[in-house]
Amino acid sequence: ELRNYLFATDTRTTSNKSLPWSNSTTCPKLTQIYDNLKANYTAALFPNDNWMRWEGDDKEASGKQKVRAVQGYMENKLRQSKFETTADELVDDYVMYGNCFATVEFAKEYTETPEGEQVVKYIGPRAVRVSPYDIVFNPAAASFANSPKIIRSIVSLGDIKREIDEGATHKQEVFNRILQNREEVASSTGSLEKADAFIADGFSSIQHYYGSAYVELITFYGDIYDTTNRTLMVNRQITVVDRSYILSDDPIPSWLGTAPIFHAGWRNRPDNLWAMGPLDNLVGMQYRIDHLENLKADVFDQIALPILKIAGDVEDFEYAPGERIVLGEEGDVGYLAPDATALNADFQIDRIENKMEEMAGAPRQAMGIRTPGEKTAFEVQRLENAAGRIFQHKASKFEREFIEPLLNAMLESARRNLDVTDTIRVLDPDINATL
Repeated sequence: ELRNYLFATDTRTTSNKSLPWSNSTTCPKLTQIYDNLKANYTAALFPNDNWMRWEGDDKEASGKQKVRAVQGYMENKLRQSKFETTADELVDDYVMYGNCFATVEFAKEYTETPEGEQVVKYIGPRAVRVSPYDIVFNPAAASFANSPKIIRSIVSLGDIKREIDEGATHKQEVFNRILQNREEVASSTGSLEKADAFIADGFSSIQHYYGSAYVELITFYGDIYDTTNRTLMVNRQITVVDRSYILSDDPIPSWLGTAPIFHAGWRNRPDNLWAMGPLDNLVGMQYRIDHLENLKADVFDQIALPILKIAGDVEDFEYAPGERIVLGEEGDVGYLAPDATALNADFQIDRIENKMEEMAGAPRQAMGIRTPGEKTAFEVQRLENAAGRIFQHKASKFEREFIEPLLNAMLESARRNLDVTDTIRVLDPDINATL
């Protein structure tokens, strides 16, 4: 429902469509608050190009040479992997859904020239957004890190084959079975109507799924008990393909001790890891705004083109300017004028919009609107700090619970996987030049 209101161009796609109106205008107040929050969160998290700073935990890690190496490496990889673009999508999830998820992968990308020479495109860690619709975890766990997780993804057959060729632990015999299943379905001449009951998410039927060039992967992260061998498998990463075959079963490679999957929630719920978003409880107020706006427009229409009241003996006539109407004995033609009190809906709409702005934690000063009244410089500073306290808390929460662990996981992935020579650009602060 929230998504429908955010991207609606009229009320026909929202829950207001059931109301008997001739007007269907939507006032996108939710969309404006969403854009405002997203723009300000992004500006607060990434105020300039030097927003990231490395700080070591001990004396060795805080050495000048190590700090410069780590800082320079991470700054280069964040820029090359377009981290801020990914972070922009994650802020989208943070504001829209109240929950955002991301993981880390180590990428090795090459391109081949016409002469057959391989040129490096990108080698290094990369943050990957995980859609809230593609992850399942235990919401009653003590923390997100302690919960087992299942992530669903769609990849092509070529992606799986490339990983096998690059030495991944994926099983070649499982890949052969995947191809065999698709060949059997493609060559079958029997009726497959019954197979429509086996719908794989994202595909219209199991026949279409096997006929496509894409494969559904379901990856489990965490501890699982093997009932066949009666053993506890700790910290495992298990990938299932076609919801039938185990493609890989390996220990989670991360040195951090848990799966490198991270979560941040806007408003935490007690005893529930699924958080609430800033816009979730404003949907009803958006409904009310659209209701009043279209009700007011209907009243205007009825005033401009009122309903005719005909009493007694009146000959047929055409309702048009300058039309003559012949009335019989005790005949009468008049208007059924609506109550013009409904035109005061603008005051109610303004009040509701102001409430929505405050309840979302977005102070009006963030939009450049000054609150009324004369104030001293000290009063202005104090009011701005108080008005933006909710916003500052939520921005700091996102940075503390999400961005920092994600960057640490990227650094860990780089340290664990970097087996080639890499050149990075470092700015020397003493001579202000790039080395």
